[in-house]
Amino acid sequence: MGNRFQVTDRFADGAQYIGGKLRAGTSGRRHSVVDPATGESVYTYELASTADVDEAVAAAKAAFPGWAGATPGERSDALHRLAGILAERAEDFARAESLQCGKPIRLTTEFDVPGTIDNTAFFAGAARHLQGQSAAEYSGDHTSYVRREPIGVVGSIAPWNYPLQMAAWKILPAVAAGNTIVLKPAELTPLTSLMFAEAAKDAGIPDGVINVVTGSGREAGEHLVGHPDVVMTSFTGSTAVGKRVAEVATATVKRLHLELGGKAPFVVFDDADLEAAAHGAVAASLINTGQDCTAATRAYVQRPLFDAFVARVAELMETVRLGDPADPATDLGPLVSHVHRDRVAGFVERARGYATVVTGGEAPGGELENGAYYRPTLITGAAQDSEVVQSEIFGPVLVALPFDTDDEGIRLANDTPYGLAASAWSRDVYRANRATREIKAGCVWVNDHIPIISEMPHGGYKASGYGKDMSAYSFEEYTQVKHVMFDNTAVAAKDWHRTIFGDRL
Repeated sequence: MGNRFQVTDRFADGAQYIGGKLRAGTSGRRHSVVDPATGESVYTYELASTADVDEAVAAAKAAFPGWAGATPGERSDALHRLAGILAERAEDFARAESLQCGKPIRLTTEFDVPGTIDNTAFFAGAARHLQGQSAAEYSGDHTSYVRREPIGVVGSIAPWNYPLQMAAWKILPAVAAGNTIVLKPAELTPLTSLMFAEAAKDAGIPDGVINVVTGSGREAGEHLVGHPDVVMTSFTGSTAVGKRVAEVATATVKRLHLELGGKAPFVVFDDADLEAAAHGAVAASLINTGQDCTAATRAYVQRPLFDAFVARVAELMETVRLGDPADPATDLGPLVSHVHRDRVAGFVERARGYATVVTGGEAPGGELENGAYYRPTLITGAAQDSEVVQSEIFGPVLVALPFDTDDEGIRLANDTPYGLAASAWSRDVYRANRATREIKAGCVWVNDHIPIISEMPHGGYKASGYGKDMSAYSFEEYTQVKHVMFDNTAVAAKDWHRTIFGDRL
């Protein structure tokens, strides 16, 4: 295996970042960050306790008045400095993300890290545009205007599949709007969240504005979500866990933002560019080894193209190079853990009883056998109501199904509980436009699948959750809208007072 990010010395003080300092957790339980490419532990740390969460929330609460009182320009300047520091440290971030996740270095270098830097630069600019409606005399006797105010301490939980980007998606809009935050990253992948918090301090963002507690979901996560001083929770993860987060948050009447599971349809109409669709399906189903809630998972292909599509996708999948994530030539890295790899394999093994595994469907041996690797897998012949079509597998597995009419293709695309992302492939603008209108998903791509941009919102329909990450729309999650109304008449006895005083006015 190639050169690895050195973790132990870098985080010798612990995996908690509270009030501007790294420190150890106090739960009495230790956890290891494991390199999924080798199965070897690369860093062991003490998990956060509920007391650690309390300290982090207290630090965020103490920092809130000062940060909320900073001008938009001051917050913007700090985030611009942060973007510059992230760019200077891009190589370290890319290597750390690759190590803890098993991501190919090409992915972290070309996608995860630059995307995070761009997102930071975007919110640096957006911090200056927290505007309400223009002032006007809507009643005739009063001037009204709208203020957007920060809401307080945000307690957010980020997943393990994109640790750096998800940390940024949680932290940046909250902080740009003047809030403070306590972030709980996944125990498997805390490294780049901690590095992001340290970079923020170096950019001049005050201590306590950004805090990171690395602990279990049952202990640290639930305590953070239920904490009385946390006014909002943003959670990205599975729908099952999201339901539990909602239960805990609802008990304390918190604002809640959920970005949950997905089962993205990839709808190929019979006039599509077959080569483009096949390449798009392979790339979109295998990005991040399929551990992406927007990844293409269900390819619905109109029958005239179906056989050719299946043959070409299988051919392309067989060219994908599995290997050392540190090697720039590697296309596909391991899954995040052996436990998750075995879960993915279980879906495929069960599918053999009712469908056909066209290619893949196995873990490689040889020099990769100690890693959590799984070959790119294509399945056909599954029924619409089968497990591999309806459930989120979260691995390098694509299921292809034929359809006949456009009505049927769109109906099948919508036929899951999820609605996070989708794509439509056609040369006919009217056909494609119909698909974008009728497919129920938070993002619908046309003749592409996966690209995201900082300026546009990300969030789902149905069981995929509600609320938006990225873009100016995210400020709707992280700001309180206040109506201010001034009397313009200076009259003591208003006309509407007759409802109380009657003819005594």
